[in-house]
Amino acid sequence: MVHADASNFADGVTKEQAYTQVLLQAEGLFDGQRNWVCNLANAASLLWHAYKSLPHPSSQVNWAGFYTLDPRATPSKPQLILGPFQGKVACQTIALGKGVCGTAAATQTTQLVPDVEQFPGHIACDGDSKSEIVVPIVVKGDDGAQKLVAIIDIDCADLDGFDEVDKRYLEQLAELLGKSCDW
Repeated sequence: MVHADASNFADGVTKEQAYTQVLLQAEGLFDGQRNWVCNLANAASLLWHAYKSLPHPSSQVNWAGFYTLDPRATPSKPQLILGPFQGKVACQTIALGKGVCGTAAATQTTQLVPDVEQFPGHIACDGDSKSEIVVPIVVKGDDGAQKLVAIIDIDCADLDGFDEVDKRYLEQLAELLGKSCDW
């Protein structure tokens, strides 16, 4: 049975240890549960509490969540729609190719942005955000091609809030979510 203690992280935990715990707890929470809303909600909570347990700059994460591919969008105007998250209210939709999230979605590549003000076309959903990492969640489509289903979006109130460690572990989480949910 799921227990709230899954969101507890020990004092003094390293970033690598926190991410390892996120992945292990997520795997346990997703076991027998394929609903993407449920799994993204629990993943957002795990990430939020992990970041808050870490030293600066990770503790300055001010938004952690997901956008999913909007099934109601037209093929000529694909967009992302807000999914489960932790943090302040957020932009409800984002066009593919626009901003950091839309770029990650359109290119299906992780965007590691040390200073959002330097990112062309950055969308400022929260003016407090200074850096961002966005990781696409892709699955194999019926035709065998990689298909975008969602993105992980993490914002930080400090510049240079993310690094290659974040990228590596968030890409592992994206892979786990891709195979653990019925999209």
